[in-house]
Amino acid sequence: MMAEVPALDAALARAERVHDRSAIEAAIRRMAGAIRRDLEGQHPLYLTLMQGGMLFAANLALELGFDVEFDYLHATRYRGETTGAGLTWLHRPARSLAGRQVLLVDDILDEGPTLLEVRRWCQQQGAAAVRIAVLCWKRHDRGVAGLVPDYWGLEVPDRYVFGYGMDYHEQGRNLPAIYALD
Repeated sequence: MMAEVPALDAALARAERVHDRSAIEAAIRRMAGAIRRDLEGQHPLYLTLMQGGMLFAANLALELGFDVEFDYLHATRYRGETTGAGLTWLHRPARSLAGRQVLLVDDILDEGPTLLEVRRWCQQQGAAAVRIAVLCWKRHDRGVAGLVPDYWGLEVPDRYVFGYGMDYHEQGRNLPAIYALD
């Protein structure tokens, strides 16, 4: 018997909208400008971390204004839950990372072990440089020491957040705003 999935409507009823679509879009435009200044002309490998990074990565890529080579990876600690566990690799990039400028694109930097391990893996594959771009950054004292995104869009409160790629029990990824549970 499968456990019952909490209803998204109930979560939304007790959540606060912390960033609306216009704030998200403005943050993405700002980030794209910074990435353009740093990486234009280098044809970086643009690695989206699935599932959460998908919406953000697509919209950020459209704003860049220069060509990138796309691939993706799927490594997760959450597996539909609201707390993380050990990292599970579901898909690794098909493209070679050797000698490449790599841009890792994800939905959020919270505590950071997923991004830390993925960045290490990219470096082990021979990437020349690995930069991290996240839509949301949750600043608190539980993060991996020294792990800071190169590009970030919005700060979010130290609560469980969902929407715009981030899920609530695998629901709500396509919400056009970001919400925080009470």
